[in-house]
Amino acid sequence: MYNEDQTKVLQQKSVDFLNAANSITENNIEQLRNVLRFNEYRYYVQNNPLISDVEYDVLYKALEKIEATNQSLITKDSPTQRVGNGLVNNFAKAEHLVPMLSLENSYDADDLIDWDRKAKELSGLNEVEYCVEPKFDGASISLIYENNMLVRGTTRGDGVVGDDITPNTMQIKSIPLSANFMEYGINQIEVRGEVMLNKKNFKAYNDKQIEEGNPPLANPRNAAAGSLRIKDTAEVGRRKLEAFLYHVSYVTPLPPKGGILDSTNSSNFSKQLSTHSNMLEMLWSLGFKSPKKEMKVVKGIQAVIDYVNEFEKSRDNLDYEIDGMVIKVNNLQLQDKLGMTSHHPRWAIAYKFKARQATSKLIGIEFQVGRTGAVTPVAKIEAVAVGGVTVSSISIHNEEYIIEKDLQLGDSILIERSGDVIPQIVKSFAELRRGTEQKIIFPTHCPVCEHILIKPAEEAVWRCSNMNCKAQVVERIIHFVSKDALDIRSFGDANVRKFYDMGILQTLTDVYQLPWDKLKGLEGFGEKSIANLQTAIENSKTQPLNRIIYGLGIRYVGETTAKTLANAVSHLKDFTTYTEEELKQLDDVGIKVAKSICAFFSSAENIELIDKLEQLGLHLKNEKKTTTTNGNLTGFTFLFTGTLSRLKRSDGEAMVEANGGKLLSGVSSKLSYLVVGEDAGSKLEKAKKLGTITILNEEEFLKMLSS
Repeated sequence: MYNEDQTKVLQQKSVDFLNAANSITENNIEQLRNVLRFNEYRYYVQNNPLISDVEYDVLYKALEKIEATNQSLITKDSPTQRVGNGLVNNFAKAEHLVPMLSLENSYDADDLIDWDRKAKELSGLNEVEYCVEPKFDGASISLIYENNMLVRGTTRGDGVVGDDITPNTMQIKSIPLSANFMEYGINQIEVRGEVMLNKKNFKAYNDKQIEEGNPPLANPRNAAAGSLRIKDTAEVGRRKLEAFLYHVSYVTPLPPKGGILDSTNSSNFSKQLSTHSNMLEMLWSLGFKSPKKEMKVVKGIQAVIDYVNEFEKSRDNLDYEIDGMVIKVNNLQLQDKLGMTSHHPRWAIAYKFKARQATSKLIGIEFQVGRTGAVTPVAKIEAVAVGGVTVSSISIHNEEYIIEKDLQLGDSILIERSGDVIPQIVKSFAELRRGTEQKIIFPTHCPVCEHILIKPAEEAVWRCSNMNCKAQVVERIIHFVSKDALDIRSFGDANVRKFYDMGILQTLTDVYQLPWDKLKGLEGFGEKSIANLQTAIENSKTQPLNRIIYGLGIRYVGETTAKTLANAVSHLKDFTTYTEEELKQLDDVGIKVAKSICAFFSSAENIELIDKLEQLGLHLKNEKKTTTTNGNLTGFTFLFTGTLSRLKRSDGEAMVEANGGKLLSGVSSKLSYLVVGEDAGSKLEKAKKLGTITILNEEEFLKMLSS
């Protein structure tokens, strides 16, 4: 960002201002801001400060003093505007300009070789150039800059909509409040990255927490994710977060000057949009903390594997946690050609490092009952640190898992964090047994309500047969109010359990009929807490239908299937007339799911629950479905592939939905029309082989819309 000459000038200017700190005037205010920005960059991005913290504070206070005497001089990107200035009451929702998809994961070289094979087949190349960079272990963030200014920062959320945390992102000093994107011909840009707490700052923060008698944070990743949503912006600043920015998801060029795009900007714009590595270079040059130094551009998958193995050996020497490497097709036009699935891009893959392992001792088994009645054994082990996290409990899934791993109480065991996330037992050390170990006896009756356990022949899980078992009821309510369902955040697991034990929360409908007078005086329930909970419950009534379907906890119906179901009906009770065969015609619905849905909507008790929820104010209609049932594409499914000349693919998809049609994510017998552009690829070939799909070009599709 700063060349050698600029560095010398700004370093000398820093000294000059320090020597005359009391006599700096508003005539020098922009120079002073530039000096402070320069020193922030040296400290937070390069980790190579040129002045001390005390000296920085002297210059900072001089700027504060000048701005305080004349507030009209304050600019949005002034260093003083980072300071937390109070509490954020609620985080508004913000839609990403481009969805934040997950990455496909791999765990060995064979996975990478297979992924490379697919990339070569789809691209038609014999060898692909890749950019390899660290997979940062933090919390995802998306930033939008317009006219060089940071205008919005959001969390990943569900990938489509996240929380607007702009005030908190402004506390992260490695994120520039402004950056000269216009130099590269860019008007608006969406930049993605990861917010992290480095190892040193994580330890320092935890040491202080312990000293003050507070519980320490679990690990750097959780610390970063939790910090982003803290309502006290000043506290966010105190945690010394940093952000690595590694992806440009959306960009628009500057408008032409006098009808002609500036030639310099045009050249820069084209260059930076040519490769992923160029984009990382651009971000670095503009003052962002990008993985420019850690990335490597290589040709061929063997070079990727060599670099991944080399980097893994040095991971412990890094200042921050990583859990693998990300491999991306470097050429951006080729990325567009490869495209993406509904879940992940085809042009990138995450290679996870080998799991961290440790030995411990199995000291107990706790049997837990979930919302579907499934009884899950949880191993209690002697606490041990694995990959930076202390592990004391591990889910061991079911009875068959216990038998397969030959587990006994008192065993010495080998554990690992698979993908550096989920702890699991690898094996027991039978050769170390001393004869005092005890066989694990799986219960025959529910550990909560003592009803008999059952296990269907096709399943490996024992289940409690009592639908009114306390554990199941409580877990169903917890699921119903959870973030991904009705999102009643002021509830929380602890409050659900407390209200259940008080006898005021026994069913899902009780969520909307709480006796507020009984909450007054309870610990943690002052007037403000009660008002917040009332507001959260009232707001949940307007959640879309797919969230309500997911919240009902229908077995086998996850978030994606819930969206499919919501789009299929005008009202939730329409499912009472659906047969299993009709349900199986829906995308993502197979035999098992169809049976479960039919069983749910055949229950008089469940229909009574749905009616009561609607009476209590929940919206069970799908307004989008209702307004498009008369469109001329109703009853037909569409998929777009290749590059369209007149439309963006997203525009075409929006037209389909606006006219009552439905979009599918892949070629199957359920697909009515495949709309193809240039370089259509494998989808077109598969559609031709099936022979039942009508193939349209762009012109034919537009004619269909107008007919």
